[in-house]
Amino acid sequence: MTRHSPQLPQLRRRALVAFATFASLFGCAFAVAQDAPTPPAAPLPRVLIETSVGTMTVEADVVHAPITAGDFLKYVAQKRLDGVVFYRVVKVQEQFGFVQFGPQGDPKRVLPPIKHEPTTQTGLSHTDGVLSVARLEPGTARGEFTIMVGDQRRGLDAGNGAPADNLGYAAFGRVVEGRDVLVRILDTPVDPEKNSRGAFKGEMPGDPVRIIRAVRLATPVSAPAR
Repeated sequence: MTRHSPQLPQLRRRALVAFATFASLFGCAFAVAQDAPTPPAAPLPRVLIETSVGTMTVEADVVHAPITAGDFLKYVAQKRLDGVVFYRVVKVQEQFGFVQFGPQGDPKRVLPPIKHEPTTQTGLSHTDGVLSVARLEPGTARGEFTIMVGDQRRGLDAGNGAPADNLGYAAFGRVVEGRDVLVRILDTPVDPEKNSRGAFKGEMPGDPVRIIRAVRLATPVSAPAR
């Protein structure tokens, strides 16, 4: 017959107490982790675009389209957009179309081309007020920027057959203030004969809206998590 040590029940009680204490502490820690608030996302950089017909503020999505948004911010930081014009206005109907601005290939203003970021990769879309970048072949975009007026997903998002490579254009930001100024630019009268080396005939304003300056705004500091 096996003899039981008189200390065994006491040891068992101590083990149970220790386990209960551990479980309690673990449960509290888990509850704290579950209740901890999610830290706020860092605010996206914003750019004030002062034009000859008013001011807009745009937000560059460096999270979802880091290459394209980052390139736009370089043009702003280096003042390469100061003095350029909205040289192309495509107005399909009231408050529907797009406007385009940039250095128009000026070698003193353009930066090297960037890698294409299709909307299927970024998750962004060409909806009202969204900024995009013009291109020819993928990877040729060089500082010619477009702003949507109305929903242009069907014609400009990837996967819809535009352009021929089916990769669409690279959306990267949006207008957050001053949409009325955007509409004012869309309403700029075009010169039916004006063109750019044979391109954009009937889409170029006789007296285009000018960008006086584009400047990055100070990024607000996010409130600390509580």
